[in-house]
Amino acid sequence: MTALPRATVVPQLSPLAVSLDDQPTPRRIGLVALSTDMTTEVDFARMLAPRGIAVHATRIPFANPVTPATLAAMAPDITAAAALILPDETLDAVVYSCTSASVVIGDAAVRAAISAGKPGAAAITPVSAALAALRALGVRRLSLLTPYVAETTAPMAELFAAEGFALDRVTCMGLADDRAMARVDAATLVEQARTATAPGSDALFIACTALRAAAWIDRLEEAAGVPVVSANLATAWAVLRACGDTGAAAPGALMRTP
Repeated sequence: MTALPRATVVPQLSPLAVSLDDQPTPRRIGLVALSTDMTTEVDFARMLAPRGIAVHATRIPFANPVTPATLAAMAPDITAAAALILPDETLDAVVYSCTSASVVIGDAAVRAAISAGKPGAAAITPVSAALAALRALGVRRLSLLTPYVAETTAPMAELFAAEGFALDRVTCMGLADDRAMARVDAATLVEQARTATAPGSDALFIACTALRAAAWIDRLEEAAGVPVVSANLATAWAVLRACGDTGAAAPGALMRTP
């Protein structure tokens, strides 16, 4: 069968002027997520997008298991990952979404690496956000819950102690794969929070951005009987404050705190 000749269509340049907004959204952040992360983007979409904050994400290589050695291996890639997010465009903040790596690499070093890749944006980590959140809540005595093995949990406990918090109880679930951490269900996490919170603690901090704790923060606070700060809840709170938003984007005591 003979093909019919194709008509030649010549595009016409529109005579109308094109006007541009300064940027598509008034507030926007960058997110450096682990290649295995299943949780942070979902949490941020729920807490930040409805507040008019756009989240622009990139990924950083990570290989399980979650150990100090594998976490430290991410350090050389942080600056390049931050620089990949909207090059030559301004951002209000850039979040590096890994609590345990921020501890192992060093929180100041992680934030410096973010700033090197994206100058001018507030550099936020789950650790810096959690410390600010706990202090804003007036916490002095703290219970700590992690999904990690003991080897990965110990440096985090040491960091909070060095920052002046009295650790009443430190509990770890013994998981070594962050993909399994992302699958911990609500009932398990509620019971973990209940048993991990020591009498007399002012708050419970739940580490790890893989855990879906931010989605169930009201249930966790009911079980713990004290304010509960999770890694993703703290980073979302810090992002909101960096963007000048003092509203409550989720349930829980923290989101009601300026």
